[in-house]
Amino acid sequence: MARLWLEAEAFDTLGGWVIDQQSVDQMGSAYVMAHGLGVPVADAETVCCVPQSGDWTVWVRTRDWTAVWGRGEPAGRFNVLLNGVPLPQVLGTNGPSWGWQKAGICHLEEGDTRICLHDLSGFNGRCDALYLTTDPSETPPDGCLELAELRREASGTVTHDDPVIYDLAIAGGGMAGVCAAIAAMRTGSRVVLIQDRSVLGGCNSSEIRVPLGGFAHADPFPNLGRVVTEIEPVFGRPGVLPPEMYEDVRKANVFKLHPDNQYRLALNERVVAVEKQPGNPKAVAAFITRHAHTGAETRYRARCFADCTGDAVIARMMGADVMYGRESRAAYDECLAPEEGDNQVMGMSVLWRSAKTDAPTEFADVDWGIPFSEDNAYYVRSGDWEWETGQYRDQATEAEYIRDYGLMTLFANWSFLKNRSKRKAEWANDTLAWATPIGGKRESYRVVGDYVLTQKDIEDRVEHPDATGAMTWNLDLHFPDPHNEATFDEPFRSCAYHRGILAPYPVPYRCLYARDVENLFLGGRHISTTHVAFSCVRVMRTLGILGEVIGMAASVCAREGVSPRDIYDTHFGELKAMMEQGVPIPTYHAYGCGLSETYHFKEIGHINLDPTSPSAKLLTDPDLQQRIKALNVEHQRPHPVLDGPDTGSR
Repeated sequence: MARLWLEAEAFDTLGGWVIDQQSVDQMGSAYVMAHGLGVPVADAETVCCVPQSGDWTVWVRTRDWTAVWGRGEPAGRFNVLLNGVPLPQVLGTNGPSWGWQKAGICHLEEGDTRICLHDLSGFNGRCDALYLTTDPSETPPDGCLELAELRREASGTVTHDDPVIYDLAIAGGGMAGVCAAIAAMRTGSRVVLIQDRSVLGGCNSSEIRVPLGGFAHADPFPNLGRVVTEIEPVFGRPGVLPPEMYEDVRKANVFKLHPDNQYRLALNERVVAVEKQPGNPKAVAAFITRHAHTGAETRYRARCFADCTGDAVIARMMGADVMYGRESRAAYDECLAPEEGDNQVMGMSVLWRSAKTDAPTEFADVDWGIPFSEDNAYYVRSGDWEWETGQYRDQATEAEYIRDYGLMTLFANWSFLKNRSKRKAEWANDTLAWATPIGGKRESYRVVGDYVLTQKDIEDRVEHPDATGAMTWNLDLHFPDPHNEATFDEPFRSCAYHRGILAPYPVPYRCLYARDVENLFLGGRHISTTHVAFSCVRVMRTLGILGEVIGMAASVCAREGVSPRDIYDTHFGELKAMMEQGVPIPTYHAYGCGLSETYHFKEIGHINLDPTSPSAKLLTDPDLQQRIKALNVEHQRPHPVLDGPDTGSR
């Protein structure tokens, strides 16, 4: 018997299919998705070497993502093509759970075979892996452990060691993680930043398009915020902008200002396991990552680590104390907390926009979504923060469903407007232009630090000796929209309650590391706060500033050989001095040109030079004088050194 295993995300070209990595912890792998907004996407293609001629049975691991609502034709249908010939079974029709679906049997000759995933609908069909076998009676395993073993065996996965022991290893490349990495580098640390997407920025990337909230340069440390300001996009309007406005490349390019041996930027890698220090289960020794495309695994060792994943992935792997949902009013004496605590959170937003066209456009009359009517449809042309789902679900473990529900309601509502509404003529020339394939999470797990920040801290202006970066947003709590929640079985739109704060309020340093993991910093939306206080600190410019703080703190840890907690106990003065100074901004090339660089024609003015110095000799070089004079004649202006009065100060 011969067999082949193919990971869909490792195809040679993905065409219009996109990688979704959000559910790796639940299903063991990333998968690909045909995110076409109702228009079939280009094929994903790969070439594999068939080891022997014969009849091969092809299995595909997939699911019908719309089957959970039990309505209509499966949305995400696709075929597998072998050397251009489609196998008989339409895929993505096998029920709501991930599982193997038999695509068909095909005779293949030994040698190269071209395999394609051919989208039929444009509605988010998905594929995890393909399994080809010459045994027609064999069914591939689907248990979690068996499947994981099969993946590793078929892919020949070996965990390779990065040879560097870093000062700081960061999981998560959103604004908090990026700012932490840059701050740590510029204050003397060697850093690895691990991001499970191909771009940096998280919710502020072109993949999600949430603008930055909050303000930089606030008291008590107005020099905090330099890194955020350096990497933030010029445009800040809500998330319906074209992708280039989010300047993904700019965020990555900042790393190139630093020596290669000072950092590693590990894109498309996700932390799938942690190793604990021998004899010390409360300290991290290494991250184990898996590459989304290749499946390659890497071990990264460091002295300190930062969890900037947004879902507290590292903290939960380490068994840290976490919080989820809303605390009761009595727990922290917060008047904005509910009487009884619960698991309700602020949800995930599926942002989208439409565009006007010159001629009428079509959109499928879907039957697998909510059956909208004139009484409950939303006559809107875009969705921003308010298109929000998953308020009563686990944002970490149910991320796929939460995102899918946001997409399903978008597609079903749009289909009604285009095909069945009384006002459909108004929407005839409108087309869906963009929707995030990932979704922008707002709240998930929060980790318990040495201090839990509360509403009373903020509103009573409690002074803490370990003040750091300041919150500048208001208390901004999202709830399911009451009308939407009363109308539908599960809400998909939110409203917000805003309550201003008197002035910027600094976050205590003790909220920025885990209480029960000795060398783990906390960055991003899972720092140590209550649900109510979190509503004030959660915006990305603020979280980026706090990322700067943990980056500087990591450098103190490396320099002094201490843990994050030790900084509060014995080294906070050192960190405070760094916060007062702010993260250094490097001298860019344009500001640092030396006189020895003969290809620069730099006007010096009247300066005192040692006549024996290289600079003085350069200024009197006859060839260079002629080149400069020629340029000055061309631009019709005198040169202050070569043509100015002789003052003896050259």
